[in-house]
Amino acid sequence: MLLRAQGFYAANSIELRLGAFAECIDRNARVVVLADGTRLAYDHLVLAMGSRNRGAVIPGLGTGALLELRTLAHARKLAARVGELRHVTIVGGGFIGLELASLFRSRGIEIDVIEASERPMGRALSPMTSEYFRRFHTEAGVRFRLRNVVQSVGYDVARQVVTLSDGTTINTDAIIMATGVLPNDALAATAGLKVSNGVVVDAQLRTSDPTISAIGDCAAHPNPFCNGLVRLESVQNAIDQARYVAARLIGSAAPYRSLPWFWSNQGSARLQIAGFAADADNAVLRGKPESGAFSVFLYRGERLIAVESVNKPSDHVAARRILSGGLSVPKSMAAETSADLKQFAGAAVLREVSTVAQPRA
Repeated sequence: MLLRAQGFYAANSIELRLGAFAECIDRNARVVVLADGTRLAYDHLVLAMGSRNRGAVIPGLGTGALLELRTLAHARKLAARVGELRHVTIVGGGFIGLELASLFRSRGIEIDVIEASERPMGRALSPMTSEYFRRFHTEAGVRFRLRNVVQSVGYDVARQVVTLSDGTTINTDAIIMATGVLPNDALAATAGLKVSNGVVVDAQLRTSDPTISAIGDCAAHPNPFCNGLVRLESVQNAIDQARYVAARLIGSAAPYRSLPWFWSNQGSARLQIAGFAADADNAVLRGKPESGAFSVFLYRGERLIAVESVNKPSDHVAARRILSGGLSVPKSMAAETSADLKQFAGAAVLREVSTVAQPRA
């Protein structure tokens, strides 16, 4: 699927090889070898191979019965079946699983979400925000089967019968796998590049071979807003890293430094996240979840490291500015809904600029 009109690529000297498959990388010759034998020479190579849906081995589940969502073909297949579905079982309670649950419930389709952990979106969200979405979806008619996995799939006439680890059985018209993704790093590994849950890159997004960079879902990179290497699966990350590598190749030497931020639209709830909260140890609630618009400020000690906002875009925009500037909001201010975060962010940035500009004794 082209993201721009065909003429754009020709006008900018970009040659597209849609449907071509890269068989291997000859690093000594600086050549990418395609499956049809074509050899493409490079001065610098960028690996932007993305990720693939995580597979699942479930006894009785044939590949023809499995639905998923990642590609345009997946979307078309789902769209073609929506009209015939009365019940859908979604395996995985993450962003994609719950976005699909919202979509199907809006069409009146019954939904069961099977999630192995104790709460939905538990890998990405704080307990407070996760609980809000559990209630939000439950009130919309979604049934959560938490702390459960699919043990097997059988058939009863035209419907599938899903058996869960707690013994529950569910009759369903379709099973959708939404259990996360894996990085497409096999090409890099075969070429001898360092790989660990993705293609490992340095602070300038260069692989263990400096003539090759990696970006997007497939790249495990050091990020100043995270601890250690992190692989981020988001549109923002892919775009920011592409821009960074382009700038680096024409002369910029600064290390990659981009605040992670994410979003998810689930029915009437728009979730926006600024920062990376994997190691947060305390949280401050701003606003009232029952109002449907609130934020959760996440801290490590006294340091703000992330903000989760539900239907509060102003909080999200301010949080991105604050975190990008290396600032932290006092907890008392975070909890006070009348406090002007935008003004705080602007004033704090000005103070830092003024301090840096002061002459040294």
